[in-house]
Amino acid sequence: MTWHDDEQPGRRRRRRPPPRLSEANLEAAAARYLRRFWAPTASLRRILNKRVHAAVQAHGDDPVAGAAMVEALLQRLTDAGVLDDANYATERARQLHERGIPSRRIHQRLREKGLASEHIDEALATLTADEPDADLLAAHAYARRRRLGPHRLPEARKERRKRDLAAMARAGFSYDLTLQVIDATGLEPSE
Repeated sequence: MTWHDDEQPGRRRRRRPPPRLSEANLEAAAARYLRRFWAPTASLRRILNKRVHAAVQAHGDDPVAGAAMVEALLQRLTDAGVLDDANYATERARQLHERGIPSRRIHQRLREKGLASEHIDEALATLTADEPDADLLAAHAYARRRRLGPHRLPEARKERRKRDLAAMARAGFSYDLTLQVIDATGLEPSE
């Protein structure tokens, strides 16, 4: 292992101070973040506000001016169509549903991302309009992914029933729905 001239074993390198507050620096930070992650407005706001806070702490910049720059940048990105919370909510709800997440948990996860209730409700309405039994399909997808119930080998199915029911309950599915999926017959076990 080789060490740089300014580093010694057991010592940490000093961090560079954050850049001063400017619209160009905030735009660059937003662009870097959005290149890596698809994010709703609230997530990007949180990231940019951390930048503002770091610049305020390091350089004594004006926090009010920084917050105004963040909001102006978010508005420009929204107007340009780069940030679209309604589209994010719809697509993220679809992705979570395909992974076998029940609608109650989808609502919770989208809420944690800072999305507005109307976007979440619209996304879940779109999901249930496309598939009336969305939670049943999600429960089957979850059971298939985790190899629970009918997706388990027949010889292990009976002895693992209680564990399978508990796993489905922890995932957020209702008891009736869980029984319907775990006790389903006529499905091939997953290999």
